[in-house]
Amino acid sequence: MKSIQIDDDLYHFIASQTQDIGESASDILRRLVMPSDSKPSSIKITEADKVAPLDVPSAEPTQGQCQAMAVFEELQGQQLEAIPKMVERWLLVLSIIHKHHQGLFSKVLGMSGRNRTYFATSKETLLETGSSTNPKNVPGSDYWVITNNNTVKKINMLKEVAHTMGFDGPQIERLIAVFAPEHI
Repeated sequence: MKSIQIDDDLYHFIASQTQDIGESASDILRRLVMPSDSKPSSIKITEADKVAPLDVPSAEPTQGQCQAMAVFEELQGQQLEAIPKMVERWLLVLSIIHKHHQGLFSKVLGMSGRNRTYFATSKETLLETGSSTNPKNVPGSDYWVITNNNTVKKINMLKEVAHTMGFDGPQIERLIAVFAPEHI
């Protein structure tokens, strides 16, 4: 196996194309650049291929994609399945999302249900919005979140947070699979 050095933005783009947990960079690149029936030894370059410009769309990753991949990279080392309490997992995931999306995280302040506000910048604000909210600080941030919800509600809130931060559909599903694999 050969090693190559690539720029960080290219690495984050490749990582953002992950479809399965544990998929290697080689697998991702092979899927992206090689037809499914091609093998490296069967590729033949014609003179036309050498001269003709390639019509390849720009593969520049967006800032949101890079930040989402940074979240996944950090989550990968956390071993969430070893954390038995869902509220602790929930707070850890929110903390990591906040860390990599600090500029956007204030948008979660608009999240609420029929009778409850989900996020606030103070514990008191959440206590005023309903009984039994059990607000907890999102570690490493100035934000508080209600925690007295079942896991399904936490999953739905996490989906909304991820969407607000700019995660795309597959990234959101991957985040939920990492957060609560036993509920998929």
